[in-house]
Amino acid sequence: DEATDPSISEENWECIQRFCDQVNTDVEGPLSALRLLAHKIQSPQEGEALHALTVLETCVNNCGGRFHSEMAKFRFLNEMIKVLSPKYYGIWSSEKVKSRVTEVIFSWTVWFPQEVKIQDAYQMLKKQGIVKEDPKLPEDKILPPPSPRPQNSIFDTDEEKSKLLAKLLKSSHPEDLQAANRLIQSVIKEEQEKSAQVSRRVDTISEVSENVRRMDELLQSYRRHELSPADQDTLQALSQRCEKFRPLLFRLASEVVADEEALAEVLQASDKLSQALGQYRQVVASQ
Repeated sequence: DEATDPSISEENWECIQRFCDQVNTDVEGPLSALRLLAHKIQSPQEGEALHALTVLETCVNNCGGRFHSEMAKFRFLNEMIKVLSPKYYGIWSSEKVKSRVTEVIFSWTVWFPQEVKIQDAYQMLKKQGIVKEDPKLPEDKILPPPSPRPQNSIFDTDEEKSKLLAKLLKSSHPEDLQAANRLIQSVIKEEQEKSAQVSRRVDTISEVSENVRRMDELLQSYRRHELSPADQDTLQALSQRCEKFRPLLFRLASEVVADEEALAEVLQASDKLSQALGQYRQVVASQ
């Protein structure tokens, strides 16, 4: 609270450093810190949000691999995206805060090229038109970038293909070099398909959340007998749309069985959807 106090104009570096020290000391430090920072970054007070972003960047530079690992998960990235998305807080977040959040996420794509989820999240923002163009990182940035981390090759996850490619590239036979080119193209295509799959999953979960939120609002009005005929039609249409999401979420879950975090996100969205539909049937049937 002291480090992100909106009443102060300058950064309280002593508090920020103490916060970083606590993150590094506590076993659950990175997870707890990111949960708190997400809340502060989403603050309607511009000063508080901007201070929180400075604290976040300082943590990135001082809190090491455990912090980077949690920061690069969709759980936290989604909270950052909400600040930019017009479906969530983007409608009232200041342009200065949104610009800074965009700059921070883009800087991570540069500094952490091996973190696929950061790359996917940023590409999704561009695909949806929320980010029109890459921001220019300021040259006079107070905080230096994190210590360089090795950039992973897309072949690093498949040792056999990596060895085969190295063998083909060393060959002087034209047909081997052609085979190497085909192998590279096939792996790039696989990566693009994975990225597209992630974008579809993120888009679907976001849409489900928005539909469930809207349905909950209308159901509350319905219980109070305050729903107009037009809104009753909207509620019915929402319930039908939510029903169509159920098989889609089931298919998404089957695609990400090997990814525990992604599977948990899909199952959580599915649970919320089922609860909302259950509430709808219960409320409408009772009245």
